[in-house]
Amino acid sequence: MHQTLDPTEPRLLDDESEIPPLPDAWEPPPRPPLPLVASMVPIIGAVALWLVTGSVLSLLLAALGPLIAVASIVDGRRAASRERTRAAKVAAAARVRASAVVDARHEGERRRRWSLHPDAASFLVGDGGVWRSVPGRGDALVVGAGDAASGLRIAGGAGDPDAATLRARAARLSGAPVVIPLRAGVAIRGGTAVAAAVQRALVLQMCLSLPPGELRLVGALPAGCEWAEALPHRAATTGIALAMGLAPSADVVIARVDADAPTPPECAAILTVHSPARAALDSGGSVVPLAVEGIGLDQAIEAAAALSALAERTFGAAGALDEPVAFAESIAGAPIARPGSLVAAIGRGGGVASLVDLVVDGPHAVVAGVTGSGKSELLITWVLALAATHSTHEVSFLLADFKGGTAFDGLRGLPHVTGVITDLDGSGARRAIESLRAEVRWRESELARFGARDILDPRVAMPRLVIVVDEFAALLGDHPELHAVFGDVAARGRALGMHLVLGTQRIAGVVRDSLLANCPLRVSLRVTDSADSRAVIGTDDAARLPGTVEGRGLAYVRRGSDAVPQRVRIALSTADDVVAVMSRDVGPAPRRPWLPDLPVRIALHELGPSAGPSELLLGLADEPDRQRQRSIGVHVSDRGLLVVGGAGAGRSTVLRTLGGQARSVVRVPASGEGAWDAVAALVEESPAPGTVVLIDDLDALPSRLTPDHAQALVERLERILRGAGDAGILIVASAQRLSGPAARLGELLPKRLVLATPSRAEHLAAGGDPLHYAPDAPPGRGRFGGLAVQTAWTDTPEREEADRDSVWVPSAPLTGLVTRRASSARAVLAAWAERGIRSLTLAQYVDDPSVTADGPVVLAGDPDEWQANWRLLASVRADHDLVIDTSCAAEYRVLSASRELPPYAEHGRGRAWLLSAGGDAVRIVLS
Repeated sequence: MHQTLDPTEPRLLDDESEIPPLPDAWEPPPRPPLPLVASMVPIIGAVALWLVTGSVLSLLLAALGPLIAVASIVDGRRAASRERTRAAKVAAAARVRASAVVDARHEGERRRRWSLHPDAASFLVGDGGVWRSVPGRGDALVVGAGDAASGLRIAGGAGDPDAATLRARAARLSGAPVVIPLRAGVAIRGGTAVAAAVQRALVLQMCLSLPPGELRLVGALPAGCEWAEALPHRAATTGIALAMGLAPSADVVIARVDADAPTPPECAAILTVHSPARAALDSGGSVVPLAVEGIGLDQAIEAAAALSALAERTFGAAGALDEPVAFAESIAGAPIARPGSLVAAIGRGGGVASLVDLVVDGPHAVVAGVTGSGKSELLITWVLALAATHSTHEVSFLLADFKGGTAFDGLRGLPHVTGVITDLDGSGARRAIESLRAEVRWRESELARFGARDILDPRVAMPRLVIVVDEFAALLGDHPELHAVFGDVAARGRALGMHLVLGTQRIAGVVRDSLLANCPLRVSLRVTDSADSRAVIGTDDAARLPGTVEGRGLAYVRRGSDAVPQRVRIALSTADDVVAVMSRDVGPAPRRPWLPDLPVRIALHELGPSAGPSELLLGLADEPDRQRQRSIGVHVSDRGLLVVGGAGAGRSTVLRTLGGQARSVVRVPASGEGAWDAVAALVEESPAPGTVVLIDDLDALPSRLTPDHAQALVERLERILRGAGDAGILIVASAQRLSGPAARLGELLPKRLVLATPSRAEHLAAGGDPLHYAPDAPPGRGRFGGLAVQTAWTDTPEREEADRDSVWVPSAPLTGLVTRRASSARAVLAAWAERGIRSLTLAQYVDDPSVTADGPVVLAGDPDEWQANWRLLASVRADHDLVIDTSCAAEYRVLSASRELPPYAEHGRGRAWLLSAGGDAVRIVLS
């Protein structure tokens, strides 16, 4: 069945030419009623005037009533006529405007349809795009021009026959392409001359739309069709089979049949032609009138010759897809490489070896091609061809594969290959590419050492380095910052002997103009967009390459000196070819352009001596852009270092390593009491200059204290951190995550070491660069001062935290004990009783204060009892020892009459506070 409107074409049209609704047909207003009241009023007035005046002349006024009625009727009809005339003018003007828009919109719609489905004439004048891949074009055949349903619609105009005519015209597009499915087949009936012209037009249309390899002309050619023998599709062996007569293997039949002959079963459409302007298409049970296209014999012969020439430029001799070329065959006839050149035979073109030279034609090259076009095979062949004809003294390779990591696996064993990096290497790939900056500097220094201008100077003995990248776009997508590295290499590579071969699926939006300008050697396999083909080789030829299996490995090569691109069949290499190249004696292993990655574990003694007594070695730093790894550390004058990392990242190891090198160390214990005492000591008495203060788990430390003590601890730590520079000490703190007080304290530490974190969000919160997030980093690996660092470990044992508090025993004659009546309190009093220290209740002492004459006495009571005997409490607090158990911490300020916080004491561990004769509180151990 014919189809005149492509289903992929949008039906909605541009808003800029939107058609407003047409006005509906004018309808006359209803006839007004007879003005009886207005007519009777003059009559009544005339009679009344006659009765009053007695004048007969006054009765003449009665005639005004009928006159007014008649005048009203005449005026209504006159107004309706005027409104009808005005509405007709408005409707006519609206139709004129809408008709102009319809014509413009139909013209645009007609152009779009003919652009999607051009006929032979459109192809031949250059508007259709010969062999251009357009979705839907290769599945349809244009049999002529006729009326088709339009997507244009006009609203309004109800009751107006002229508007209905305009709406019908808008909904119908004249002169549109009438298409049928390509494989439907067409039987052409009519006069011999006109039918033959139409058949030539239809066959040429298919051959102009589909290239050899996607369409082939099969079967015996009928009489008068000998011109088709010159078509390149006649020699093609693959694609849709087209026949100009009956052929058993044909997929599409375009045949001429006599008027009384039966229709071939292979033809679902019958095209009856009376003249080019008058024909009828019978398809799917409906008959459509249309105008057809005819091609003269001379025109057909000329078009076939032009297609044959185009096919020869695109696909080789006679337009046939040549056979694959073996790697050994391609390099067999290649000339011997000249000193200072990088000639490689990458395939065959025009019956001879196709040679490219990165030195003469380069210094850099771009290889474009869609997936499946053979881009990886081309890069492998190129590398193998260079390795087969050059020694390691002349060339070395750095291979980068960013489309899965397996393309260059077979080349790892080549002696010329210094390394293979893949997208599976993560940060290692970025590190290797960054090392190219160091390679540039090293080569510059080598040239300067000999006083040479470039690598061609015979005094310079270093191999050229070819950097081959498969899927350059993917590499930049993962590491966009590396574009600057490639731009630097491209700009300075010629003199330094560094060459880029960049493979990518498309050029636009991937390779910057500054980089592309330094890549005069261009190779393009099949691309889907003509713009990409023109960006690489300057013509549309690469977009015309077939997408079939036979088209894999076909490419166009254009050097800076080439007037037109040259078609090449890329040679295919095998594992045997790689083994053969590897077995050659090609010289020693070349210099690797980057150092091995940092070790996953390094001892402190392996770093060597520090730069001075004030430096504490931290670990081994990696500087790939300088091709070196060096020891790195912190100085006491740095004031502070914050170590951030997740569990098992090596935070405590860093503190142990730095503390083991310091002459004087103050460790803030992890316990709440120990941390409180250590921080209080640092506040009260500043440590000696050069002291290193170690604080582990800075973020968890406040959580081990009560809220009041935690706030006080943070304030003291902040004071210590702010004064570290003046005191000449170094604060080293670690934290798992920076939140709450730890974030505020961390900002006071000028240096930061970011170790591995569980997530990218925590890495960013710790101050890390998102580009350097490494979830699989080994323990001790981090970033310090913008460099990757592997921190060192030491086996120096860390001093264990000792319990400096011993059990306290009352020694004063009178001691007040504030405690809850619990089993622990009774146990303490029983232990003291064994030492001869009596315990009394407050009531017993109040009844007989002289009990203290017989030896030390402890007055024990709970907070309520002591507050009830406030005079006794004040006396004991001022002149004796007052012990407040930690179970009574909530009442401490009331009992001690002090707003100062006591030393932190952990509840439930037998701790208490001692106030001796009104002095400051001291933490003691009761049991």
